[in-house]
Amino acid sequence: MSSSCQHLITALKECLLRSDCVVKQGHLPSECLKDHTNELPEECKSLRLATFECKRGMLDMRKRFRGNNVGLPPKAVRTESAAPTPAEV
Repeated sequence: MSSSCQHLITALKECLLRSDCVVKQGHLPSECLKDHTNELPEECKSLRLATFECKRGMLDMRKRFRGNNVGLPPKAVRTESAAPTPAEV
């Protein structure tokens, strides 16, 4: 797996492990993702969607030139995708 989505995957794993689906109901994280998505908190749902978009972006030919910036913090996106302006230098 490419490292461009690794930060999202790690955040999703941590979110799932803290969710009520895993902690209180005793389901496996994989079961929560497949069968109990309506029981997940909004944070986990949004991380799941961002992870999907990131993985899909890895296959998108247009993003091979632009870079797969889905889910990166705003500062990381700016430093990876643009050269510094004269004010920043």
